[in-house]
Amino acid sequence: MGCEFSGIRPVDGDVCLDGQVVPMKDTFRYLGSMLQSDGEIDEDVRHRIRAGWVKWRQASGVLYDKKVPQKLKGKFYRTAIRPAMLYGAECWATKRRHVQKMSVAEMRMLRWICGHTRKDRIRNDDIREMVGVAPIEEKLIQHRLRWFGHIQRRPPEAPVRTGILNHFENTRRGRGRPRLTWEEAVKRDLKEWNISKELAIDRSAWKLAIQVPES
Repeated sequence: MGCEFSGIRPVDGDVCLDGQVVPMKDTFRYLGSMLQSDGEIDEDVRHRIRAGWVKWRQASGVLYDKKVPQKLKGKFYRTAIRPAMLYGAECWATKRRHVQKMSVAEMRMLRWICGHTRKDRIRNDDIREMVGVAPIEEKLIQHRLRWFGHIQRRPPEAPVRTGILNHFENTRRGRGRPRLTWEEAVKRDLKEWNISKELAIDRSAWKLAIQVPES
């Protein structure tokens, strides 16, 4: 896969391994995440949603059992299914369409847990209250801000922090509509939740500020 994160096209030419040409790909799976040559996350979001449904099918015997309390089903969802959907999400620069896809998938799962469909016309908030599950979009932001706090507390010379900050500073925007960066997504989160980034230095205060309680 030839990456074009900086807007500069990779050098043309074939890549060979043991005399065989390795085909060029637009996406590449690495450590459970789907990387795209253009730096977007659409494929990774779809991949994580599919991973969530795989976990769902594996646990369908419990989630469909009417003898199991709904709160317990919700706890099972929070423990086994949602983590699969949010794996690597702390590094996502999500747009509205990404959040919408995650939310639609989650609500479909939660409605099935409760034995309802959209035709029953039950509000999403009421469904969440039944199973005790916070909105996945809020948990996604929590994951991103938790990782941001981790970066902020590292020493300035630390490789992780230096590498990420240099990436933000050196990333060039290509033509057309600017691509949303992770740093911009964090700034949006901080503004939306009315949190100062300086608070991240205090681990306990930061954890309390970004905590999303379950319904």
